[in-house]
Amino acid sequence: MNAAATRAAALLGALALWAAVAHGNAWLGVVNPVLLPTPGEVGRVGLELAWSGELTRHFLTSLGRVAQGFGLASLAALGLGLLVAMCVPLRLMAEPVIEFVRPIPPLAFLPMFLVWFGLGEASKIAFIGYTTFFPMFVAIAASVLRVDVVLLRAAASLGASRADLVRRVVLPAALPGIVVALRVGVGLALFVIVGAEFMGADAGLGHLIMEGRTFFNPAQIVMGALTLGLLGSLINTLLLTVERRLLRWRAAA
Repeated sequence: MNAAATRAAALLGALALWAAVAHGNAWLGVVNPVLLPTPGEVGRVGLELAWSGELTRHFLTSLGRVAQGFGLASLAALGLGLLVAMCVPLRLMAEPVIEFVRPIPPLAFLPMFLVWFGLGEASKIAFIGYTTFFPMFVAIAASVLRVDVVLLRAAASLGASRADLVRRVVLPAALPGIVVALRVGVGLALFVIVGAEFMGADAGLGHLIMEGRTFFNPAQIVMGALTLGLLGSLINTLLLTVERRLLRWRAAA
């Protein structure tokens, strides 16, 4: 069985298990069946929202916010991660500040982001960027620091400039770690977009989930959560595809 078939079988198995648990609960009455919707009920809600265009609107709104916040944070994390990893004085100055701010839960700052940036898009994008920056920054800096010094010395002995070292040695060697950092950042972005859209949002998957809670529609809540999972899977697949394309030389070697 190839990899694609294995993944498909795993997804079908999870769906079958969910259906068995939900229908078994409806038959046995362990909990209120309304609280544990079946795949059919969730699918029906999804089709209704997709037919009305609401699901597409919420999906694209959340995707845009995640793309902007994550994009800005990843660029900042990549640039500063490279600088800090390659400049010891800068690393000594940045490390205590980063390690002091990084453990603070991002949700603790959400009210302040709403005060600073208002209830519009800026607060949500800034909040996503703040949340995802620190884990990506630390992981990227660590990946660069793990680059084999022998490679750098060999390239320098061949006359490579500092820019050549970064472009031809450091980035290719650190790329797998950088992609892992970006994948972690995407997961965090999807995690906090729900909290950001709970307040001051009239669209987005988080708003859709909150709407399901307000009107006591568990099927809509589950459908919104599964759509977030689908969005995360698509972005993760895109990052892995980019990594494989950029590292074709390694497979050929």
